[in-house]
Amino acid sequence: MISPRIQKALNEQAHAEFYSFYLYLAVSAYFADQHLDGFAAWMESHATEELEHAMKIFHHLSERGGRVHLLAIDAPKSEWPDAAEALKEVYEHECFITGRINQLADLANEEKDHATSVLLHWYVSEQVEEEASAETMYHQVSMVRDNPHGMLMLDRELARENSTGASDAT
Repeated sequence: MISPRIQKALNEQAHAEFYSFYLYLAVSAYFADQHLDGFAAWMESHATEELEHAMKIFHHLSERGGRVHLLAIDAPKSEWPDAAEALKEVYEHECFITGRINQLADLANEEKDHATSVLLHWYVSEQVEEEASAETMYHQVSMVRDNPHGMLMLDRELARENSTGASDAT
C-alpha cells in the first residue's frame, strides 16, 4: 500500500508530466506554424515521451493500491519570439522537472517506499538524458539564431533523424 504523502506527490508529478506533454505539443505546433517540420516532429516525439512518463506514474499508483487523481492542466503558451526562446523554455522546463523528480526521490527514501524509489531511479536517469537533449538543441539553435540557412540545416537533420526512427538530434 502506498502512503498518502507518496500518493499525493506522485499525482502531482503525473500532473507535471501531463503538462510537459501539453507544453511540448504546443512547441511542436509553433514549429509547424513556422514551417520547421523537423523541429515540429522532434517536439512531438518528446511530447509523446512525456505522456508515457505520466502514464508510468499513473500505472504505478494503480498497481500499488493508490488512487489516481487527475488535475486540470493549464494551457501552455503558444507563441515565442523565435525558435531559440521556445527551446529555452523546453530546457528550463526539463530542469524544473528534474528538481521535482529529485524531491520525489528524497520523499520516497524518507518514507522507505522502495518500490517508488526504484521507479524514481528510472526518472532520475531519464532526466539526465532529457536535460542534455534539450540543452544541446537550445544551444545549437542559439548559435544559428540569425542564420536562416543554419536553421534549415538543423531542421532537415531533425526531419531525417525522425524519419529513420532516431529519438533526437543529440
